[in-house]
Amino acid sequence: MKTLETLLPAAPAGAGSRWHALAARVLEGHVLSEEEGISLLESDDAELLDLLAAAYRVRHRRWGNRVHLNLLINAKSGLCSEDCGYCSQSRVSKAEIPRHTLLEEEKILDGARLAAERRARTYCIVVSGRTPTDKELKALVRIVPEIKSRYPLKVCVSPGLLTRAQAERLKGCGVDRVNHNLNTSVRFYPRICTTHTYLDRLATLRAVRQAGMEICSGGIVGMGEENRDVVQLALNLGDLAVEAVPVNFLTPIPGTPL
Repeated sequence: MKTLETLLPAAPAGAGSRWHALAARVLEGHVLSEEEGISLLESDDAELLDLLAAAYRVRHRRWGNRVHLNLLINAKSGLCSEDCGYCSQSRVSKAEIPRHTLLEEEKILDGARLAAERRARTYCIVVSGRTPTDKELKALVRIVPEIKSRYPLKVCVSPGLLTRAQAERLKGCGVDRVNHNLNTSVRFYPRICTTHTYLDRLATLRAVRQAGMEICSGGIVGMGEENRDVVQLALNLGDLAVEAVPVNFLTPIPGTPL
């Protein structure tokens, strides 16, 4: 039986053949170098369709034509001590947003019900702030098992910086995945935040992995970084073998520095 992948043409002749050849190497296990990554980002617009077709070959091998739906709830909004310049919830933001402490348990459970009804695969609970308080962790430890008992959902939590002990508490109550974005390269990070470091974020991801949970971590493009920063971020995420990579593009929000 022929699959879509076998029906796709092998590296065609012409300007785009190098991308198809590179895709073939990746499918055989090749890990992109920094130089190859930069060449992708700096390729001519005339090669875009060939580049997309080559990328699709790689995506189809891993995921076919499936998509997974996630539903996210902003369980705690604003009230954050960090100065991340892209974020409307940071302490330096003057954006007009809702600001509230952790939602009541029933509201978070109702969000899980909606996720299940809409056939989402994962329910993500986002808690703003540098790191979760003990009270917030205790609430999550109560709520997550209740979600898992009621609905066939994976639970992801976006809690900020974590220690190994905090990560183990989340794992112990049934959290499947933690979202904590690296956002950019180590070189560029001080340009977007000064209240914590890139290494702090890496330490959180390592704590999550050591606790036995999956990692969701990605970045934001368009904050003033160079192509090299985007590639270095991608390579770091590859080294961490993250299970999900959110790719965000900065949409400036009035009241935020970036």
